Formats: sequence, structure tokens, C-alpha cells
Amino acid sequence: SSGINAEWPLRPGMDLNKVQQIMDKFEMQTENLDVQANAIDQSMGAASTLTTPADQVDALMQQVADEHGLDITNVLAEAEAAPTHSITAPSSSVSAEQEDALTRRLAQLRN
Repeated sequence: SSGINAEWPLRPGMDLNKVQQIMDKFEMQTENLDVQANAIDQSMGAASTLTTPADQVDALMQQVADEHGLDITNVLAEAEAAPTHSITAPSSSVSAEQEDALTRRLAQLRN
């Protein structure tokens, strides 16, 4: 047993180093794509959270309350409007070490 996957047989004349380089490059590109997709998802999520008009949120809350037979008009009337300057994007569960690794990776992608 040579340790080579039988589903992908090597052909005579194939350069194993070149195959490994191609596979490594593919893996790196896939990881880069994952990092970029994650960054875009986080940015889009934060942007859409911060731009939803309050009247639409109130209308949705009222609709859900109506569907479940709840009366929230007094609660909404008593609630203070949230100051928009204090709204921030939700915190992620990414550790500082992971964040540093992602930052270095992004810098490499930009260069």
C-alpha cells in the first residue's frame, strides 16, 4: 500500500510535487474564499441590522403579537426609543487570536 487514494490514480509522467503545489494552492484559495465570505456576511448582517426602520420593527412586533393574541401596545408606548448612536454590530465569538490570524490573512490577500 503506497498511501495513494485508489480513486485518483496517478498517471505515468505526473510530477507529484506539481500535483501537491496545485492542491495546496487550491486549499489556500478555498480558505481565502471562506474568509472573504465570512467578512461579507458579517458586514451585510451588521448593515441590515442597523438600517431597519423602527416603524417596520414595531409593525412586525405588533403582527407577531396579534398572531399570538398578545397586547403589546402598552409595552411599546412605555418603551423608550433606543438611541441610534449606541447601536453596534453584534459581537462575534471570534477570539483575539483568531481575529489576528484573520487580519494577517486579509493583509496577505490585499498584497
